[in-house]
Amino acid sequence: MAAMTGPVGRFDSLRLDLSSTVDRVADELRRAVFDGELESGTPLREVALASSLGVSRPTVREALTVLVAEGLATREPNRGVSVTSPDPDSVRDICRARLVLEGSGVRRWPDAGDRLRDDVRTSLVHYTRAVHAGASYQELNERHLAFHVSLVGLTDSPRLVAMAESLMVELKLALAQVDRIRRNAHDQADSHTALVMLLERGDVDGASVFLARHLADAETSILEALGL
Repeated sequence: MAAMTGPVGRFDSLRLDLSSTVDRVADELRRAVFDGELESGTPLREVALASSLGVSRPTVREALTVLVAEGLATREPNRGVSVTSPDPDSVRDICRARLVLEGSGVRRWPDAGDRLRDDVRTSLVHYTRAVHAGASYQELNERHLAFHVSLVGLTDSPRLVAMAESLMVELKLALAQVDRIRRNAHDQADSHTALVMLLERGDVDGASVFLARHLADAETSILEALGL
C-alpha cells in the first residue's frame, strides 16, 4: 500500500507545546509584579532574569515583550524594560472614562436582559469567593476588573465592552498595587456587593451615585497609595 501523502500524513511531525517556556516565564513575572516582589520602576534585566529563572536570554526577551503588550512593563530606548509606573494624569483620565462606561451600564440595568444581569451577578460571586478563599493578588485583580467590565456589558454593546477592557489593562497594575499596599480586597468586595444590592432593589439612581463615589474613591486611593 502506498504511503499516505494526503494532508494528515504531511503534518504527522507537528507538535504543539500548550505551555511554552515563554508563557511560564511571563506567568512568573506577572506573579512577582502583582505580589509586590517587583515594584513599579524596577528594571527587568534580561541577563539577571535569565540566570535567576534558568532560561535563555531570547526566552526572557519574548516574555518581556508579552508584558509590555499587556501594559505591565514599559520599554524605553537605551534604558531597556522596567515594571510600569502609573502616570497620575492617566489614572485620572481612566477613572473619568470608566465612570462614563460603567455608569451607562448601571443605568441600563432595568432594560438589560436576564443574561446580562446574570453576568454581573456571576462576576460578583466569582470575585467575592476569590477574596474569601485568600486568592493571589493577581487573581483578585482579574476578578475585580471582570466585575467592572460586566457592568459595561449591561449596555449590550461589544464596542463599549472592548473599550472598557482596554482601560482595565491600563489600570490593572495600579489597582493591584493599591489592593496589596492597603490590604483592602475585602472592603472592595463588600462595596461591590452593596452596588449590586442597590440594582437588585431597582434603585438605579442610588446605584449611579454609589458608583460615582466608588470610582472617585478608587482614583484617590490609587494616587495616594502610589505616592502620585
